Amino acid sequence: MENVAIFDSPGKGRGLKATKEFWAGDVIFSEPSLAAVVFDSLTERICHSCFRRQDKLQRCGQCKFAHYCDRTCQRAGWAEHKQECSAIKAYGKVPNENIRLVARIMWRLDKEGSMVSDMQLTTLEELEDHIADMQQDEMKELKVDIHNFLDYWPQNNKQHTVDVISHMFGVINCNGFTVSDHRGLQAVGVGLFPNLCLVNHDCWPNCTVILNHGKIELRSLGKIAEGEELTVAYVDYLNLSEERQRLLKTQYFFDCTCEHCKNRIKDDLKMGGREVDGVKPSEEQVKEATDHCFQMLEKMDKARLNGDYHEVVKICRECIEKAESILADTHIYLLRMWSTLSEVQAYLQYFDDAAEYARKMVEGYLKLYHPNNAVLGMAAMRAGVTHWQAGQIEVGHGMICKAYAILMVTHGPTHPITKDLEAMRVQTEMELRMFKQNEYVYHSMREAALKNKPMTMMHEPKSVEEGIKNLFHRRK
Repeated sequence: MENVAIFDSPGKGRGLKATKEFWAGDVIFSEPSLAAVVFDSLTERICHSCFRRQDKLQRCGQCKFAHYCDRTCQRAGWAEHKQECSAIKAYGKVPNENIRLVARIMWRLDKEGSMVSDMQLTTLEELEDHIADMQQDEMKELKVDIHNFLDYWPQNNKQHTVDVISHMFGVINCNGFTVSDHRGLQAVGVGLFPNLCLVNHDCWPNCTVILNHGKIELRSLGKIAEGEELTVAYVDYLNLSEERQRLLKTQYFFDCTCEHCKNRIKDDLKMGGREVDGVKPSEEQVKEATDHCFQMLEKMDKARLNGDYHEVVKICRECIEKAESILADTHIYLLRMWSTLSEVQAYLQYFDDAAEYARKMVEGYLKLYHPNNAVLGMAAMRAGVTHWQAGQIEVGHGMICKAYAILMVTHGPTHPITKDLEAMRVQTEMELRMFKQNEYVYHSMREAALKNKPMTMMHEPKSVEEGIKNLFHRRK
């Protein structure tokens, strides 16, 4: 950890600063989890050791709870699962993910001490738990978890005070980090990474965090000077300043005073009206269109939750038809409509339509997000693939190249997503050359290829970008 140092950050408490200069894409540090568990909802579909999604998993023969890819994964995960296995058998049922995570953390600390690695910069005792800041309903849930934890914790293990146990629950509540599957496309669990807990928030940060081959990587988004504080975004920048501040206060218990919040930077773009030939719609027109979009978004979310995708398309089209001529192409409600319609139409295999809305979404994102934001990179990748599926090879290749450039910074060359994107880039580059040589031959060969290998139904629409936006796990 020679690249960073702990320091007192003005108005924030402890933070990390760079001890050398960094450039875009540099890995400042990587860190394995102190402990991690699979989400309750995915325990039978995700390997409890490598966190891969598999159709067929082998179940632990003793507790019947833990699932693994094969014997290799089971052996690799046994050190963490051994005590959990006997505790589940004795308890007679499986506790929730928070209790399982706290138990795994405490078993490890009991065995190895408060500093489990030479690379660890802080003990968990030194981390904030913010229990005193919790709301009444959160305190009620905490007490239930502590009660169930005490029933679950084996009597023959080292016993801990209620204060120690509650501190651990508070720490994972505000410091838990989402663990993704091996491809980085789906949130499948939650883990604790002590050094990452020291990195403070900024709405326009100089770093990003990604999970790569089982470890988190703190990566630089641009040039960072020696002595500069290292920051990441705990919440999505697409939210308005007021909403970001509300989320940060309720979820992480601090008031954000960054430049973007204080000066409400880009809020005017996120809620603005469309300017045509120097003429803007009235404030009343913008408000009316905004309110209408908000109502339609609620209807759209319900239809999407019910899997009624044709209804989702109908709602989105109606809303876009009414609002597109009034709201700016950076209006966050319009962007959500474009994003959802693009996903759903791609799922329904209306690729021309999907490509049009994906392009509009990316063009809006480019005006709002940091140029090396991971959400922007994933959105550009989705748009590139959608254009390729629609046979629009020139735009598709351009979008994929844009996405590749961003993900080389945010994810790095060894990440599975970047490797997939590199393969797509090579494929579309080859197809683009063919297209430029002879459009007719290209389209004929494409049609023949699709006939010989019919396009399979895509996965149900689930925004990949959402997983990137919600890396910092908060209990719902």
